[in-house]
Amino acid sequence: MTNKLVLIDGNSIAYRAFFALPLLNNDKGVHTNAVYGFTTMLLKILEEEKPSHMLVAFDAGKTTFRHKTYEEYKGGRQKTPPELSEQFSLLRELLDNFEIKHYELNQYEADDIIGTFARKGEQENFEVKVISGDRDLLQLVSDQVSVALTKKGITNVETYTPSFLEEKMEVRADQIIDLKALMGDSSDNIPGVPGVGEKTAVKLLKQFETLSNVYEGIEDVSGKKLKEKLETNKDNAFMSQQLVTINVETPVEIGLEDVVYKGYEYPKVSAFFRDLGFQSLISRIGGEEESEQVQVALPELKVEVLDEVTDKHVHASSALVVEMLGDNYHTADIEGIGLVHDNGTYFIPKDVALESSVFRDWAEDRQNKKAVFDAKKTYVALKRHGIEVSGIDFDMLLASYLTNPSENHHDIPSISHRMGYKGIAFDEEVYGKGAKMKVPEEVNDLASHVARKANMLFELKPEMEEQLKENQQWELYDELEMPLALILGEMEHTGVKVDVDRLKEMGTELEERLNQLESEIHELAGESFNLNSPKQLGPILFEKLELPVIKKTKTGYSTSADVLEQLSDQHEIIPKLLLYRQLGKLNSTYIEGLLKVVHEDDMIHTRFNQALTQTGRLSSTEPNLQNIPIRLEEGRKIRQAFIPSKEGWYIFAADYSQIELRVLAHIAADEKLIKAFNENEDIHTQTAMDVFHVEKDEVTDQMRRQAKAVNFGIVYGISEYGLSQSLGISRKEAKQFIERYLDSYPGVKEYMDEVVQEAKQKGYVSTLMNRRRYLPDITSRNFNSRSFAERTAMNTPIQGSAADIIKKAMVDLHHRLADEDLEATVLLQVHDELILEAPEEELEKLEKIVAEVMQNTVNLDVPLLVDSAKGSTWYDAK
Repeated sequence: MTNKLVLIDGNSIAYRAFFALPLLNNDKGVHTNAVYGFTTMLLKILEEEKPSHMLVAFDAGKTTFRHKTYEEYKGGRQKTPPELSEQFSLLRELLDNFEIKHYELNQYEADDIIGTFARKGEQENFEVKVISGDRDLLQLVSDQVSVALTKKGITNVETYTPSFLEEKMEVRADQIIDLKALMGDSSDNIPGVPGVGEKTAVKLLKQFETLSNVYEGIEDVSGKKLKEKLETNKDNAFMSQQLVTINVETPVEIGLEDVVYKGYEYPKVSAFFRDLGFQSLISRIGGEEESEQVQVALPELKVEVLDEVTDKHVHASSALVVEMLGDNYHTADIEGIGLVHDNGTYFIPKDVALESSVFRDWAEDRQNKKAVFDAKKTYVALKRHGIEVSGIDFDMLLASYLTNPSENHHDIPSISHRMGYKGIAFDEEVYGKGAKMKVPEEVNDLASHVARKANMLFELKPEMEEQLKENQQWELYDELEMPLALILGEMEHTGVKVDVDRLKEMGTELEERLNQLESEIHELAGESFNLNSPKQLGPILFEKLELPVIKKTKTGYSTSADVLEQLSDQHEIIPKLLLYRQLGKLNSTYIEGLLKVVHEDDMIHTRFNQALTQTGRLSSTEPNLQNIPIRLEEGRKIRQAFIPSKEGWYIFAADYSQIELRVLAHIAADEKLIKAFNENEDIHTQTAMDVFHVEKDEVTDQMRRQAKAVNFGIVYGISEYGLSQSLGISRKEAKQFIERYLDSYPGVKEYMDEVVQEAKQKGYVSTLMNRRRYLPDITSRNFNSRSFAERTAMNTPIQGSAADIIKKAMVDLHHRLADEDLEATVLLQVHDELILEAPEEELEKLEKIVAEVMQNTVNLDVPLLVDSAKGSTWYDAK
């Protein structure tokens, strides 16, 4: 056979896709999950089947010729969700772009069209493949027709041939109609014979072959009740037989010659994918068409490798890429530099660039505007070599992050692919991340790769800037994130000094404390064992000490932290075990971990992640200074190792007081909250008074603690379950607590309702400074997914606005310190806290300036309060 006809049940696959995938929206707010799922199935079919002829059949409407036989046909079906209905026009548009014929016929179902074309294919000696989720189509199976039924999801299918059908269902294809006639089909409201299931129906057909034979030999049916059911429902059985029979002679007005499939054009399909937001699928449709398309858009680069930089090689407006192999730009070497502008594309080897006064003067001149990828990295990398780059006016990393905050990959290849330039050849195998990093022997390979990156940067800058403006995010980008990137770069390059000897001393102290705890635990257990081995610890706790078993694993008793915490009041060994683990982690992760990342200058040069979190908060890595535990005194003491870099200087720490709750009061415009903050009331005490209906002097410590948990629970999107776990109360009590809170603060309740509705309409929520967070699950049919998205919608504007505020405070403070001509320097940002170092003579002035800047960086309906302290170490400044 040279011809292969693929027939797809459009309605069936669309329904499967819709219910298999979460409810997705594109940036226009159009639901696309069914189209996305259908497309993944379609691409798989095209790749695997390679059809010469292809047709997608759709149902024409609700009424068919079968309704004349049985008015209640398909009567029990639920109404098609509007979120799915609106996608059928997109499905037809999808098929048009793929140049695949689709067809529907009034009064007939997709099954009938498929049956008719399957028969035509057989008659012309075609190989026919039917794809559906409907088992009725198994009646079409023959030596030339196979039927693939979707199983779990949509791309996982099971293909039925005559032999497989008999093996799987114990009936032949010609018996499928009678099988369905006997057993009925509740999904189509086909009655069949009530009480006859698939097993009984198969048994009858094995004995009698056909439905007619069953009734002709009714006296031979074993079982009195079964015989009665068959006799009582004879009319229903034969009516059902008629209903499930596919019409293979429908009056279709097209033939096999009309469903020839010659393939699709890449530009049309890729453009449609981009319009729908299916960026991840563009990579699946590559091939020659794609390469040709990209070649038209971006001619092959002519890269000039420079052995000397002259004035003609630099330009007032350029794209600059500093290529490094390795994530840590504080230690990684520069491999070379890409430079692209209107007059040419250049690769400058490292030594040539760093020794060139022309390149240095160009880089340091702020009049020369430079588009870069990762301004902070570019700044630090060149600063390490004595070049202080300025004039950076575009950062591709930050632009991509702000417009696509939920994306995990913001490297140049990923960004260019998302924006439609899939055919660009970036050799990530050689130049990508991870263990495969190596410098190629041929400099031209490296030059081409780096030049392509710089070229994409140059090409995409206008489009990405326009996208920021369309999103009303230009101010956020230009006035906050861009200047902050260079401030963070300076902070990272400066670093923070570490007292290595004090760190080592703390390590020794922790080792002694751990040894002491180990001895005490062994004594309580009555024997020695390995505390770090669950296999040895489990039997001690649950067999020897007979503590109640909370949870088991495949290998024995669970001794996880949550289990031990539930047992903490059962035996004095448990608190000691928990402390042993906490101190052990402190020692290995923070003491030993910090010692590993201290540089030769006795400084730690952490890297602040500016383009990572979806709330906009900064995080840090190598080391992570945001997570130094401070609940334990031993954890807090680690801050003793962070000291000023100069003699006679001090560490100065300033942090916002309850900034998220103050932001909540402003955003929610809740009168009670605003009044409490404006009158400088203790907000947790005030909440306890409102929730428990007591006077101020009647608020107990427990009441305040519970009120505090709810206050911050609202900010961080805590669930009833989460609050119950936090306070050690039942979920019912937690629910009542949250309800009382919302009754007390109606403005907060109104805000929460409105922000969720806004997220459902727009698909995203925004901070006060227009930072967005997209929430594709906000309309999900899955309760857990939707609930999480709703909580995220409520808390992201609060957390994100707080993050934006402290970022703006850093920018404002940077300018103020320069204006005041102070030597004080910002070293770190940790959550809501800024850490500075300053000479003693500046401290008094610094205290005034920092508070002034941080409290006035934005205007809210409530005051922003700042607490500050100074000390010889970070620990003492707290």
